[in-house]
Amino acid sequence: MELKGNKILVTGADGFIGSHLTEYLVEQGHSVRAFVFYNAFNSWGWLDHSDPGIKKKLEVFPGDIRDPQRVREAVKGCDLVFHLAALIAIPYSYHSPASYIDTNVKGTLNILEAASELGTLKVIHTSTSEVYGTARSVPISEEHPLQPQSPYSASKTGADQIAMSFYYSFDTPVAIIRPFNTFGPRQSARAVIPTVITQIAGGNTQIKLGALKPTRDFNYIEDMVQGFIAVAESDATPGEVINFGTGQETSIGDLAGMISGLMGASVELIPEDRRIRPEKSEVERLCADNSKARKLTAWTPSYTGLEGLQKGLRKTIDWFIKPENLKLYKTDIYNI
Repeated sequence: MELKGNKILVTGADGFIGSHLTEYLVEQGHSVRAFVFYNAFNSWGWLDHSDPGIKKKLEVFPGDIRDPQRVREAVKGCDLVFHLAALIAIPYSYHSPASYIDTNVKGTLNILEAASELGTLKVIHTSTSEVYGTARSVPISEEHPLQPQSPYSASKTGADQIAMSFYYSFDTPVAIIRPFNTFGPRQSARAVIPTVITQIAGGNTQIKLGALKPTRDFNYIEDMVQGFIAVAESDATPGEVINFGTGQETSIGDLAGMISGLMGASVELIPEDRRIRPEKSEVERLCADNSKARKLTAWTPSYTGLEGLQKGLRKTIDWFIKPENLKLYKTDIYNI
């Protein structure tokens, strides 16, 4: 699909990945409608911090992904939809699972119904590697069984299945991008990398974390933005689920040690009970097989290997330690 000349909707444009994707699209000269969560503060989330030149070119559309009428208005007139709006914090999903079903499953249904009715040319639905659960085999291909081990991952599994059902039932041109752990500037402090960076930047020498042994496939935000673009541009992606990851796994403990080394800090890692998932819910191992992404799209990750991971971490650290950015985070409070 040629992006130039088409109107693009980004849901969740106010969030971490969504704001980076939105800014990139605007910088490339595309016409973008940014769906942000309606709130009484008139906040556009991370888009509030975008360059003024970017904000001037944006069509900001406040709404709630759970509202089918508002979603339909957002989709109307758009040729391509990047659907990223979701509740993503795993710990909070243990407390409020119903809100995850409403937002992640019903919100996705709203997008798909609107796109199907309005004849949208393509929908890119955002999944997560968490739907695989603890890896039965590594690297994880798209054929790996789905094993949601938290209410969050169950809601995303449901959303994925709804998306595929619309492709099979109504020929809705939907593709599913399945990112493995993405990191970079603006990420929520509930994620491990910002958690470590902000605690160290706040002067802590004892860093509180969850389990240290699980491994993850960490991907810098620039690579993931290019993944979204690659899925949109490829004519081979409708009806497909596609992993995006480096194919490299790093344990949480090793990652924290790497970050502290890059920040020149000597720290002690302290597993804290309230940060540890229930035993059966912990995903012990995630590592992507990205061969399908390489086959169906023009995407290849740039931040690979130890050198690539450290390069991405340095960029992330440099952003977080700036006083104007660090002050946006409550470093002394555990963000569930």
